[in-house]
Amino acid sequence: MALEVGLQAALVHVVSDDDTAAAVGSGDVAMLATPRLLALAEAACLAALGDAELPAETTTVGTRMELEHLLALPVGETVRVAARLDHVDGRLLKFEVVATDDGDRLVARAVITRVLVDRERFLARTAR
Repeated sequence: MALEVGLQAALVHVVSDDDTAAAVGSGDVAMLATPRLLALAEAACLAALGDAELPAETTTVGTRMELEHLLALPVGETVRVAARLDHVDGRLLKFEVVATDDGDRLVARAVITRVLVDRERFLARTAR
C-alpha cells in the first residue's frame, strides 16, 4: 500500500441549525461551529483517501489538528472544504485543508495529521 502526495477531495456543505455553535455547545451564536468545521475538515481528509484502496484491515485515526477559523458563516450559507494529502512518512499522513464560502472567501485553514493503523489491533488496545 503506497499512498501518494497529492490525493485530494472537496466537500460542499450548507450550514444548518444543527451545525451552529449554539447547537453543538461551543458557544451561543447561530453561526457555523468550529467543532463542526473541524469534523468537515476530517471528512474531507477521509474522502481524499477514498480512492487509495487501503487494505480492508487498515484505517486512519486523527492524531493532531491545527485549525484556524477565520470567518463566521450563518445558517443557510455554503462552505466548501478541500483537503489535500501533502506529506506521507510511513504511517503518518499530513493534510492541508482549506475551507471557503460561496464568494471564495477563506473561512478556515487547517493542517490535519492522521495515522494509518490496523483496525483490529487499534480496537483491541482500546477495549476495556
